[in-house]
Amino acid sequence: MLLPALYNIAEICAKKGVRHVVISSGSRSAPLTIAFARHPDIETKIVPDERSAAFIAMGMAQSLRQTVVLVCTSGSASLNYAPAVAEAYFQEIPLLILTADRPPEWIDQQDGQTIRQQNVYGKHVKASFELPVDYSHPDALWHTNRIINEAINLTQHEQHQPVHVNIPIREPFYPEQDEEIVFDKDVRIIEQIRTIKTPAQIDWQHLMEIEEKCEKQLIVVGQTPMNPVLLHTLPQIERKGIFRIPIVADLIGNAYPFGKTISHHDLILMKSDEKLKKALQPDLLITIGKSVLSKALKQFLRSYPPRYHWHIQEYGQVPDTYKHLTHILPISSEKGLEYYLSYTRKKIQKDDYFGLWLEEEKKAEKFLKKFFDKEHPFNEFWAVSEVMEKLPEKSILHLANSMPVRYANYLSLKPEKNIEVFCNRGTSGIDGCNSTALGSALVSKQLVTLITGDMAFFYDRNAFWHNHLPANLRIVVVNNFGGGIFRLLPDSGKLPELEKYFETEQHNSAKSLAKEYKMDYLLATDAQSLEQSLQDFFAPSKKPKILEIETKNHDNYDFFQLFKQSWLGK
Repeated sequence: MLLPALYNIAEICAKKGVRHVVISSGSRSAPLTIAFARHPDIETKIVPDERSAAFIAMGMAQSLRQTVVLVCTSGSASLNYAPAVAEAYFQEIPLLILTADRPPEWIDQQDGQTIRQQNVYGKHVKASFELPVDYSHPDALWHTNRIINEAINLTQHEQHQPVHVNIPIREPFYPEQDEEIVFDKDVRIIEQIRTIKTPAQIDWQHLMEIEEKCEKQLIVVGQTPMNPVLLHTLPQIERKGIFRIPIVADLIGNAYPFGKTISHHDLILMKSDEKLKKALQPDLLITIGKSVLSKALKQFLRSYPPRYHWHIQEYGQVPDTYKHLTHILPISSEKGLEYYLSYTRKKIQKDDYFGLWLEEEKKAEKFLKKFFDKEHPFNEFWAVSEVMEKLPEKSILHLANSMPVRYANYLSLKPEKNIEVFCNRGTSGIDGCNSTALGSALVSKQLVTLITGDMAFFYDRNAFWHNHLPANLRIVVVNNFGGGIFRLLPDSGKLPELEKYFETEQHNSAKSLAKEYKMDYLLATDAQSLEQSLQDFFAPSKKPKILEIETKNHDNYDFFQLFKQSWLGK
């Protein structure tokens, strides 16, 4: 009875809409592997390295906005999922993690490939379950069915976070030769009906009494997937002749296609002009989305706090990022802003506050164009600006952590590009950036471009160690031969240990990796070769492509310092 009960896990997943499973091979997980491999409605990918496998699955789930399943064997395999599980937890990306395990009586008995797998992901999953080990009694089958239904439901409702199911499995692991795998088409499905929170459930009268007192109102958009409904709502905020409200958004907030957002706040708030910052200080701050990338924005809102801070978030624990949270609105961002607008659009007020933010935004845009149009020694910041300028419209952009996402946030994108932007800002690590972008490309028709540094790229080189490399993947490796960010940071950049302990100089090239995995390779070492490479880089191909941009850390440092000094007028 053991194997049929496990096979029906695949059937429940399929009936509940799961279509993608990423498997890392192993004997103890064989029944699960075979079930998913033979199910007609499930598409499987085999990725040997569990750490990469988990980030690939996360990239798929992030793009699809659907649950993706992970399957691995017992032992340390499950631990290798942990970095991606934590990232998915904080970004609220739905993963169902199925880890095979030894029967409970063999835990801590010096048996092979065995660790303590119950609750192995601790507080970084929405829930953790363990299936029974024996299925001789009907209640055990009922229990298993209930757990799998509940686990999938938890990934698909409210906060879409990872859920872990640990599955102790006894031998035999494999069906008999030529044994047919039969799925129970009448397997029980427990459907969870989605509840929709409405504005009527919120005390808007109280909130609008507060709003009346607040002349300077500011909306900040944290990390958010591209949301057509939200993009339809935002233009109403800026409509001329009504109470216009500035909207500040990082690039990863995906609000820039609206075209009227304040996208260069990193520059605006870099200034030490106290008079300006006092004038930009909001009375009412309204925030949506997850974390904000901009350190300057966070410091500004902590140092020049609003009288009131409303955070709109439908479910889950609400952070007090700016240390002045006063109200939590448990509703979707779109509905919360729509109702807020239905009130404020009736007001006619001065545009002074909106106009000040807009004036500073235009100054920043003008500066960026003038500065980057000048001739400079070849460097990574300028190179990233050229790559972003050439990105195809309606494609997908992934940004690695460290300097690539920071450079991109300084630059932003033109609204007409309409490119969805992703970055692993849940935990902000460099691990898994290749794998996440690759997972996105596997389930996307659009071109997917990753801009990454050399440390992040080589750290996750096993992202390509499998047989599923998508031709629509483009990787830009900005290679400064070490951790260049530490030279640019004001504190670490002055240390005598900088080069040996922080930059950790290396001389690897992406060329050998591209050859190993049969990817097209281009190299840029100056402005001319970069321009020539970009002409071909985004063209259709039967293989993924890597564009390696080699720069020198000293040139990168000098340019970045000149960039900041020129903006500050020094």
